[in-house]
Amino acid sequence: MAETIVIDPLTRIEGHLKIEIKVENGKVVDALSSGEMFRGIEIILRDRSPEDAPMIVQRICGVCPQVHGTGSVYALDDAFKVTPPKNARIIRNLMLGANFLQSHILHFYLLSALDFVDITAILQYKGMDSKLIKVKEWVKADIDAGKKDAGAPFLPRYEGDYYIKDTDLNIHGISSYLKAIEIRRKCQEMLAIFGGKMPHCQTLVGGGVACVPTLDKIIAFRSRLSEIKTFIEKTYIPDVIAVAKLYPDYFTIGKGVGNFMSYGGFPENETQSQWLLPQGLLIDGKTEKFNPDKIAEFVKYSRYSSGTGLNPYKGETVPDYNKEGAYSWLKSPRYDNKVIEVGPLARILIAYLNKSNKDINSLVDSALNTLGVAPDALISTLGRHAARALEAKILADRMENWLDDLDPNGPVHTKYTVPKKSKGKGLTEGPRGSLGHWITIDNYRISNYQAVVPTTWNGSPKDDNGVPGPFEQALIGTPVADIKNPIEPARVIRSFDPCLACAVHVIDVEENKIYKFKL
Repeated sequence: MAETIVIDPLTRIEGHLKIEIKVENGKVVDALSSGEMFRGIEIILRDRSPEDAPMIVQRICGVCPQVHGTGSVYALDDAFKVTPPKNARIIRNLMLGANFLQSHILHFYLLSALDFVDITAILQYKGMDSKLIKVKEWVKADIDAGKKDAGAPFLPRYEGDYYIKDTDLNIHGISSYLKAIEIRRKCQEMLAIFGGKMPHCQTLVGGGVACVPTLDKIIAFRSRLSEIKTFIEKTYIPDVIAVAKLYPDYFTIGKGVGNFMSYGGFPENETQSQWLLPQGLLIDGKTEKFNPDKIAEFVKYSRYSSGTGLNPYKGETVPDYNKEGAYSWLKSPRYDNKVIEVGPLARILIAYLNKSNKDINSLVDSALNTLGVAPDALISTLGRHAARALEAKILADRMENWLDDLDPNGPVHTKYTVPKKSKGKGLTEGPRGSLGHWITIDNYRISNYQAVVPTTWNGSPKDDNGVPGPFEQALIGTPVADIKNPIEPARVIRSFDPCLACAVHVIDVEENKIYKFKL
């Protein structure tokens, strides 16, 4: 007989994701993914100036605001029929790249590592590092006091024989966790050099950027990038490899739907026809060209009475809290009616199979050799972590070249005139996957604005045909050793790096309740 487990919230930050699973004979046999937060931006944008959009949409998320700003200015470029100059393209890439690096480092160390690292191993620490001593005192005080809900983010945790057993490796993991916080701060500083501030940078505008690549900014950016690169190469990638070798079964767990998509990330020319991370799809094991007209959002199981099966240009956001049969505030985006996974794994697989960049293929081949797995093994829980770490290195290396290509005396903006009537789409890649912004302009104002974000793709509920979304499919077959401590499903979903603040962005100003949870 199946038993039902509800994990709510599952995410450590960024919104309330509820996962409901049914477990029978020690395995997940059914799963529902529910976005439980109702907030928003798209309705706020109606009747505003199109030029307001990049600043407003960055408020969709505090962790990955840059990708929303980037998608928005791409949409304005398209609607205004304007081509930004080379400097603007590069500065946009550098700022978004910095956001990728902080997000990837945040994800592995602060959001996922504690599913593997045994924080109680710190009690055996006998060294002199003041930060580790502080963590030791903190954890010991909570355990001695018998607290079950204190010590966040380290405690509470799942109880059981799930964690790394080597004390030295655990202490190294805790030390890396603390170092990651410092490195992430430097990523944010790096972005702020060109963006003015972070989160929510001030320099993204249609037609280019509102900052100049002065020599002092280039030097300041490069000095931080050098330290971040060292951390990625000497700490981040080796730590992911260490976890992978200790938990090899997670190369077979959490495989999911097996279909992947990338809009193309980090353009390498001004017409956005070439990318560092290529555009394309991997459907049923075969690569395909991408066609944005094949994107549609379905709402049968979503809390909206909007039209269903609509392309985002015609998208609607009509909330319906009491809708019968609905169980999520996320819509169900599909590509050509197919369920699609997006994210670092999608980008790495598409680049690797297309052989679009020999450096990427060489890096992936080296990682596969080190891990002792075939390429298909990447389609898994651990594969997502590995792809994210490899992507961090790919980006950090390329960012050095982009700095070299900046011209301190070159233009950063192309003039434009806001059209009375137009529409445009901004397709880009964010840390968590493919992100699109669609804008429609009537009488110089925004008449419709839709954002379809990575976690909407990955965390979507069933579509109108009853086909489960990527989270739900990835959970099927996942082993659960103890229904009171369901760490295995948590590891699977966290490998996607879900961001619920991005995925549901409508606000009910009359019934905006706040609930507090601890996991």
